[in-house]
Amino acid sequence: MESDQHSSEESAREYRARVWGGAARRLWETSMDGTTGGRLRELADWAATTPYGAGPVDTYGDAVVEELERRVAEELGLPAAAFFPTGTMAQQVALRCWAGRTGNAVVALHPLAHPELHENGAFETVAGLRTVHLTDEPRLPTAEEVRDHPEPFGALMVELPLRDAGFVLPSWEELVEVVEAARERDAVVHFDGARLWDCPTHLGRGLPEIAGLADSVYVSFYKSLGGLSGAALAGPAELVEEARLWRHRYGGQVFQQYPAALSALRGLETELPRLPSYVAHARVVAAAMGEALAEAGVPWFRVHPEIPHTHQFRVWLPYDPDSLTSAALSLTEDTGTALFRRWSPAPAGGPPGLAVTEVTVNAPGLTWSAQDVKEAVRSFLSRR
Repeated sequence: MESDQHSSEESAREYRARVWGGAARRLWETSMDGTTGGRLRELADWAATTPYGAGPVDTYGDAVVEELERRVAEELGLPAAAFFPTGTMAQQVALRCWAGRTGNAVVALHPLAHPELHENGAFETVAGLRTVHLTDEPRLPTAEEVRDHPEPFGALMVELPLRDAGFVLPSWEELVEVVEAARERDAVVHFDGARLWDCPTHLGRGLPEIAGLADSVYVSFYKSLGGLSGAALAGPAELVEEARLWRHRYGGQVFQQYPAALSALRGLETELPRLPSYVAHARVVAAAMGEALAEAGVPWFRVHPEIPHTHQFRVWLPYDPDSLTSAALSLTEDTGTALFRRWSPAPAGGPPGLAVTEVTVNAPGLTWSAQDVKEAVRSFLSRR
C-alpha cells in the first residue's frame, strides 16, 4: 500500500512538472522545469562562452569552486567564503563554530526559520545546538524582543527574508537595531541569507552593506539564482577556514562539483543583475492579483505581503487546495498559461478551510502586464 501511494505521488509530481514545465507562458521558471539533458546543454552552452569552459575541472574544491568562493566573498564584501553542497550543512557548521568561540550553544531564531521547520531537528541532533524563540509573530523579532529574552544565547540567526512568514523583511532601520541589540548581549549574528540576493530593493542597501551587519552569512545558489544546488558560508577568514574542516567532517568535501559551481557562477552573472527588476514586477503582479480577486467577488483572500518585499509572495484563498491545484493545471493544459502552481493547506494552527500558494516572478513574468495577470486569474477561478 505504501509503495502504491509513493508511486502515485511520484507520478503526480512528474505530471505537474511536465505540465507546468512545458507551459508556453509562465510567471516564473524554476531549475526543476525542463529535462535533465536540456538543463545540462544550457549550462554547457553558457560555459563555452566563458573562461570557465576551457578551465580544468575541480578536485576537492579547487579550480572553478575556488573561483566561485572568491566571487561570493567579493559580491558580499566579506573576507572569505567556502562552498558547501547544502545550506543545511553550511548553517550547522557556522553555528557550531560560533558556539565554540562564544562558549554558548544556544541559538535564538524564529520558529518559522528553516532549521525549525525543514531540517528534522538537525541543529540539536547533529550539531549539538539548542534553539530558543524570541517571538511567535509572523515577522522577524524586534530589537526589544532580542533585548528582553530571559535566557542568554550565543548567536542570533536572522532569516532574510523569512520565507515561511511570506518572504517578509524588516526595514533597514529595524534590522540595524536588531543586530545592535544582539551585540549588546554579546551574541554573534548570523544571517540565513538563502535569498539574501533578493533583499537590496526592499532594504535600500547593497549586498556588502547588508552582509556587513552580520558576523557570518549563508547564501544559496539555487533559490534565486537558478543554480543546480549548493551554498556558501561567508565571513571572517579564520571562521571560514575552520568551517572547511567541519565541512570535511560532515562529508561535504565532495570530489568534483563543477556543474553546481558553474551553474552558481552563471546565476551570479546573469540572474543577480536582474533581481531588482523581478522584485519591481512582482509588485505589479501582486497588485493585479489582488484587484482581480476582489473584482471576482472571492469571499476572502490575502496577497501577502500586499506589496512584496522580494520577487516572491503568497496568496491565500478559502478553497480546497487540491481543487485549486487542479484548476492551475487545467489552466495550463487548456491555455498554455501557468499562473499558480501547487496549493497547500493552511499551516497547522492557521485558520481552517484555507489554501496557500507561493508566487514567484522572474524572467518569463516580466512580459506580463497587469491586464494579463487579471485575465489569467479570472480564467483560473472559472476552473475551480
